[in-house]
Amino acid sequence: MGRFRRAGGRRRDGEEAPRDTAFEYFSEGEGALFRRSVREAFAEHGLEVSLYADHATDDSGRQFGLSNLAATCHHDSRGQRVWPQLVRRHISVLLRTLDGPSALDTMRPEQLRARIYPRIVDADLIDRANFGYARPLAPGLCEVLALDLPESVMLLGDDALTPLGRMDDLWTRAFRNLRALPVEGHEAVEQSDGQRFHVVMGDSFFTASRVLVLDALVEQITGRPLGPDGALVAMPFRHQLVFHPIEDIGVLASLGGMARYAAAGHEDAVGPVSPHLFWWRDGELTQLSELDDGTLTVTVGADFQDLLERLAEQAEGKRDG
Repeated sequence: MGRFRRAGGRRRDGEEAPRDTAFEYFSEGEGALFRRSVREAFAEHGLEVSLYADHATDDSGRQFGLSNLAATCHHDSRGQRVWPQLVRRHISVLLRTLDGPSALDTMRPEQLRARIYPRIVDADLIDRANFGYARPLAPGLCEVLALDLPESVMLLGDDALTPLGRMDDLWTRAFRNLRALPVEGHEAVEQSDGQRFHVVMGDSFFTASRVLVLDALVEQITGRPLGPDGALVAMPFRHQLVFHPIEDIGVLASLGGMARYAAAGHEDAVGPVSPHLFWWRDGELTQLSELDDGTLTVTVGADFQDLLERLAEQAEGKRDG
């Protein structure tokens, strides 16, 4: 099966077709169909937009990114026939959110605090002038607070948080809310080459952010607490978290496989978070993989190398015993 094919629905154009300049998974024809659907959806709401490769703008200067919407269409197995429906729904929700009254003005502070969660975001995508409280997590990633609403998720800047209470209390409440989220989907992956890891999936925009409470999540899923050596983790996109508890030298078999899984899951994803593999230990993340011009490499530092040597010695001792 070709990289750009999707099962079901109208047959997608093959890889040999000329590719769209902004979204490589679309052919030129598919890209034109997608953007035509975007233009028509905005017109249904009385808005005439100017369309560019990866965004649209209206006459008031508002800019609407199209990357996540394009990825949503691309990944829908029903094919091109449902793209206009997906686009209309997305644009309707977007405009209701932008044009309607803000939840910050219509909900009581306690209602807002009950909907606050920590969210992992690309550090380059936030304006540090408005998110001065953001906390660094790993290279290129940071934690911010977000409001989970029925039809959207709102990142909360400094001004929005001021009326809600002390920052320490808001972070505490947000983490409590995150721990209380149900596990929507879970799959234990085991390969013949020894790879073993867990995949947590969900519609929640905060599924990947559960790496912030990984110790509690791992015990909930596996029934065992994380050991002192932590876990391998990956957050390819907002609806997925991957982990492997580090218990023995078997971690070596999962190292490369998880790095490839993270990179592949991040590519063309809806709500991408990170293409990298990390070592989680005591709540801190150490990056173990790099992706440069499509080339994936796994590089371990001195601490992780020491861990691998210790685990190898333990395995050797068990065999000798």
